[in-house]
Amino acid sequence: SEISRYYELEPGSDCGTFSFRGYRPMSVSTVFGSRVDTQPYSPSRGSPEPEGYQKHEMRIQLSARTKIASGLLTDSSSGRKDSLWVGYTQQSYWQVFNGDISRPFRTTDHEPEIFYVYPTDAQLPWGWRWRYSGVGLVHQSNGQSLPLSRSWNRVYLMTGLELDDRWRLNARIWKRLPESAANDDNPGISNYIGRAELGLGWNLDRNNTLVLTTRHSLSSTARGSARLEWLYSLGTSWVGQSTNLRLYTQLFTGYGDSLIDYNRKRTVFSLGVSLV
Repeated sequence: SEISRYYELEPGSDCGTFSFRGYRPMSVSTVFGSRVDTQPYSPSRGSPEPEGYQKHEMRIQLSARTKIASGLLTDSSSGRKDSLWVGYTQQSYWQVFNGDISRPFRTTDHEPEIFYVYPTDAQLPWGWRWRYSGVGLVHQSNGQSLPLSRSWNRVYLMTGLELDDRWRLNARIWKRLPESAANDDNPGISNYIGRAELGLGWNLDRNNTLVLTTRHSLSSTARGSARLEWLYSLGTSWVGQSTNLRLYTQLFTGYGDSLIDYNRKRTVFSLGVSLV
């Protein structure tokens, strides 16, 4: 199944340690935003002088992971393997159409993490299977100096279900690691980006995949976000065989599209290509 291949839960899906795999979509997209934050604001850092950013730009996302250990807690006779991973995701917004200010990168987010995955195979009602659970630690920052610096650290629990090879459901809940007020670049970030995430993936057929991801603050503020992605396999009609290249379409609305805008709501439509 897709989840088994992705996390290499069984011997037939094991690709060994210290070789790179894709993590999140590696994509290049043209972005059409409802707004752009020309003067990002932090309650603890204030705001810089405004910049003449345009709403339309490009987004580049790079993401990879590697397994560093397996079989730590599982019995080899069970046929299932747990695993320990490290991953890295980088997302950049590039004002490539904005020649008036020399086409700068508006912001770049860096997100390294380490996570542990434990395989399960429990039968659930209506044909669903509980496939894994796990725990992780993630850091996210934009590498800027004050007043544009943004960063936070989280620990999370995650789990995943699947229905045949058509549907998958992934859930994650996290807790921000506390920082002193003097070191906190983005106070209250969990009330905007959220404290939990739920993702539903649907493989319509071998060439089309839809993914809906929602986040919620789990508080009275009721903020969060929703992201709908469509990936379509390219290459079959062009070169006569399937490739790893995908048409990548995304619609996002809410908070946390980028770390610099954690407290500003934004709606974004993007269209590009992804190497999965």
